Amino acid sequence: MELDPVEMSKVVNRLKRAQGQLAGVVRMIEEGRDCEDVVTQLSAVSKAIDRAGFAVIATGMKQCLSAPAGQDRTGEDDLDVEKLQKLFLSLA
Repeated sequence: MELDPVEMSKVVNRLKRAQGQLAGVVRMIEEGRDCEDVVTQLSAVSKAIDRAGFAVIATGMKQCLSAPAGQDRTGEDDLDVEKLQKLFLSLA
C-alpha cells in the first residue's frame, strides 16, 4: 500500500524539524551545555520521531479501514494483524 502523499508531506516536515532539533542537541553536547538541557532536547527529538512513526501507521490504518472489506486501496489483501502489531510495538 502506498501512503497518502499529502499526509506523508506532514510527516516529512515533522522529521525535518526533528532533524534540526537533533543537530541542535549535537551542538549542545559539543559546546558542553548543561546535562539537563541536553536531555530535555533529546526528549523532544524522541517524541517528534515517535509522533512521525505513529502518523505513518495511522495513515496506513485509515487507508485500510476506508478500503473495501478484505482489500487495501491497491486491491491487495489487508495488512496482516501480526505485522501491524509489530509495527506498533516497534514504536513503543
